[in-house]
Amino acid sequence: MSLKKICSNQPEDFSFNEKNKIIAKEILKNYPKDKKKSAVMPYLSLAQKQNDNWIPLAAMKYIAKELSMPYINVYEVATFYSMYNLAPVGKYFIQVCTTSPCLIRGADKLTKICREKVSDKENEISENGKCSWVEVECLGACINAPMMQVNNDYYEDLDEKNTSKIIDSLMEDKPLKPGSYRGRKNSSPEQKLENLSKENNA
Repeated sequence: MSLKKICSNQPEDFSFNEKNKIIAKEILKNYPKDKKKSAVMPYLSLAQKQNDNWIPLAAMKYIAKELSMPYINVYEVATFYSMYNLAPVGKYFIQVCTTSPCLIRGADKLTKICREKVSDKENEISENGKCSWVEVECLGACINAPMMQVNNDYYEDLDEKNTSKIIDSLMEDKPLKPGSYRGRKNSSPEQKLENLSKENNA
């Protein structure tokens, strides 16, 4: 697991664009007027989405002002949760789950492929700028292990062969379809269940 590092090259300012200002107002409607700081996490996600999948310090200061809360409190949230990127990442941000279920099913082979095809170290953007990768804790798809998340999509039931193809497609900016790579629908069994269709089980 890598440590989160603040990018040394920071933009001077940040503000939501017109579209996101409208979205931000809608987010605030979910909270009492005197509890608007509760919107800090969706605001951070909105800022990250607007800023090429990472959050600069200027965005944290902007959010602190918008929500009338201390900047340090926004900083604490942004640095605590792994879903927030505090430095630039590739166009395709690859998160490989290496918690026990995925590791037992071969997640170490996935990270090896990332090292070979993307970058030797975590959090380093590939030479063509398309990808970066990192090891993460559980992504909640243990039954589909091993798996990885690419931006907002899950690629599940992976092995070395299909992981290599997926990474190649990302590097070529032609991402393959996400989902199970053993033909499963969500977490359903690979083969059709027929137990309840038999008379002796009725």
